[in-house]
Amino acid sequence: MANDNLQIKAISAHPGAVASGASPESSYEVCKLIDTTTCIGCKACEVACLEWNGYEFRETTFDNTYQTMPDTEWNYWNLIRFSEREKDDGTGLEWLMRKDQCMHCADPGCLAACPADGAIVQYENGIVDFNQEHCIGCQYCVTGCPFNIPRLNPSTKTVFKCSLCSDRVGAGLEPACVKSCPTGCLHFGSKEDMKFEAEKRSKQLQANGFPDAGVYDPAGVGGTHVIYVLHDAKNPEKYSGLPKNPTIPIMVTLWKHPLKWLGNIGMIFGIAGVLTHYLRVGPKDVKQEAKR
Repeated sequence: MANDNLQIKAISAHPGAVASGASPESSYEVCKLIDTTTCIGCKACEVACLEWNGYEFRETTFDNTYQTMPDTEWNYWNLIRFSEREKDDGTGLEWLMRKDQCMHCADPGCLAACPADGAIVQYENGIVDFNQEHCIGCQYCVTGCPFNIPRLNPSTKTVFKCSLCSDRVGAGLEPACVKSCPTGCLHFGSKEDMKFEAEKRSKQLQANGFPDAGVYDPAGVGGTHVIYVLHDAKNPEKYSGLPKNPTIPIMVTLWKHPLKWLGNIGMIFGIAGVLTHYLRVGPKDVKQEAKR
């Protein structure tokens, strides 16, 4: 839901953004840093997310893994994904855990695809938020998201996702999941500071036997306001299918730009043709048949 304490940068299906106010806390780009190398899979962040957003903790599903649910849901925005795989050197198994949630892209595909005015907003601080009051349930945002994040509530036909606790951030607080993390896996601050900390942590890992360690902040979506430190940044797919080079789907780009403008031009020519015909020929007279 839109937060009146934050300044708006972009609005879905809207030709321009209208500022709704600004606070000192929203004057810079924010970022959540997730260090997958220190995550212990305790799921405190999952519980904190549910409690803060007013959702009940659902019955868990056991499918030969310690993962709480098979996937995220409209009322379960934050999920620790467990990926058990054999090490590349064949010396045994490794457990790769990743906190899955909305990435809050700088160039959000969900907002680009959404046709409903005001259903999705992007704040100046980088947070991308949904306003269910304006959602029409078309699910185009699902098509536009390269991370497969938005989820439809089948009862209300509206779509939900992680808001990065925009209400807390607007009040100068950190997201609930960050507040609850016991290991320092989660950090929150400015994008500049979090990138600095992520790069520093990556260098530590490289110096301790992980030469491919790095930061996941994909350029294909303009960068994200949720970034990862990975043991193997060259192969992010290992971490439960994290896309290597996410981009906005080409059909969304075509529909919102070239095809939209071509449609507008076609409509203008159509209207011009009708007016020209009316001025040159006049209105069409309908002759009534003679009564028998």
